[in-house]
Amino acid sequence: MRFIEYLSEFNVVSVLVRLILAMLLGGIIGIERGKHGRAAGMRTHILVCLGSALTALIGIYITYELGFSSDPLRISAQVISGIGFLGVGTILTKGRFQVTGLTTAAGLWATASIGIALGVGFYEGAFIVALISFLTVTVFHRIESKVSKKHTHFGIYVEINSDKNIRHTIDFLEERYSATAIQVTFPRSGTVGNVGIEATINDPENKLTSSEMAKEIEALEETVFAIESI
Repeated sequence: MRFIEYLSEFNVVSVLVRLILAMLLGGIIGIERGKHGRAAGMRTHILVCLGSALTALIGIYITYELGFSSDPLRISAQVISGIGFLGVGTILTKGRFQVTGLTTAAGLWATASIGIALGVGFYEGAFIVALISFLTVTVFHRIESKVSKKHTHFGIYVEINSDKNIRHTIDFLEERYSATAIQVTFPRSGTVGNVGIEATINDPENKLTSSEMAKEIEALEETVFAIESI
């Protein structure tokens, strides 16, 4: 108990322990991201956690060691907002339904919070969040993948030969495929008189693939062609 109380105080040993733990916990989360080929891997997560821990320590040092009258967590508060810029750099939008890097960005934000917790000596919270974060990006990832495979979610583009058939085509998409977010657009083929229609398909029973659905839509008299929209 005395040792734990000693680590809760601000001294050379507690500072060293907090920074080492920041390196270890940040690295554990980063290793998993690195295995998946993410831009922010082990080294990035370690640096984020270390930097966050140090900013928390700086706030404590300025307030309690140097005696300045200030909020010890003011600097740390800037880390939480500033880490967003680093997180944005990991997010890539490859298409309408293909966004990658969100988990890595959230992981960086959580890692920053872990670092701040370690910096102020909140060891329990840091360890609990680190454990849950690691489980989230490993075990929960597998569960999420299994669940998502049971649901079909993609975009479809349909080009029809006249604006007179817009209502009929939209009704067909809604009734047959439970389509949502339907938009009328310019024709991708550039053909004068044609009209493009984009929609999001939500098929929880996974009855048809995008190619099978496109063939079914192309069977309509007014359809010029139909393809999956990314």
